[in-house]
Amino acid sequence: MWLPWNDATLLALVALAVAWRARGWLRATAQELALVLGLYALWRLAGDLADRHADGALENARALVRVQQWLHLPNELDLQHQIIDHPAVVQFANGYYAIAHVPAVVAVLVWLFFRHRDRYSWVRNTLAGFTAISLLLHFIPMAPPRLLPESGFVDTALLYDQSVYGSPAAHGLSNQVAAIPSVHMGWAILVACAAIVGTTSRWRWLVLLHPVLTLWAIVATGNHWWLDSISAAALLAVVVVAVQRATACWWPTPDHERTARGATWPTWSPPSSSPSSSRR
Repeated sequence: MWLPWNDATLLALVALAVAWRARGWLRATAQELALVLGLYALWRLAGDLADRHADGALENARALVRVQQWLHLPNELDLQHQIIDHPAVVQFANGYYAIAHVPAVVAVLVWLFFRHRDRYSWVRNTLAGFTAISLLLHFIPMAPPRLLPESGFVDTALLYDQSVYGSPAAHGLSNQVAAIPSVHMGWAILVACAAIVGTTSRWRWLVLLHPVLTLWAIVATGNHWWLDSISAAALLAVVVVAVQRATACWWPTPDHERTARGATWPTWSPPSSSPSSSRR
């Protein structure tokens, strides 16, 4: 369904060649395309490498279940039971899990690059940082609910021939034991935040449906535990702070200039009270 890492690497090199010869907006576009394709290639390559270190995935998943029980988190199986008897809903959830995350990221990056360049580099750097750390953490194998025999989960994607992985015994499109943190969830939250701060439209809040649907889809299909998403949100928050502080350290410019470069996330501050309002 998606490009393998070697094809993405080749396309990144082509984009670099175009950037080297081009000028103006074409050069800037080709440079960013090369960077994004390079990050994508690393993501796919890291998934393939992590897939070779699956020993202990089931034991780690059982330990995670015990932690969730200690935290009194809901049972993921209850969510699947709500949809399992509705084939159209199950197939929608399978499709959303398999397809929505990459196009959503690409769409928001393209939109920011051409329409809101002041926000683009900040979102790109945050995306790169979150993804890189997630890939490192994926070398600690964690089986998803659908691969834990005693969990009672149905592999809904296999049930309707929509799996991006294939059978558990086969090597699929992506790493099957890279459950924590959930890259799907981290990307969905970042996409929603980027869209909300990138426009002032009153309809922008509808983008929050994307992380909500993502959470619903990844849990109901048996692909992630609750803690996978919670850890992804926590990691994303850490990366947000790290990117902001690193940018302030490396480019110590006034706030308005740093924001113009896309280095900081916009902050809200209450309006200062005027003398007349204070008298009232």
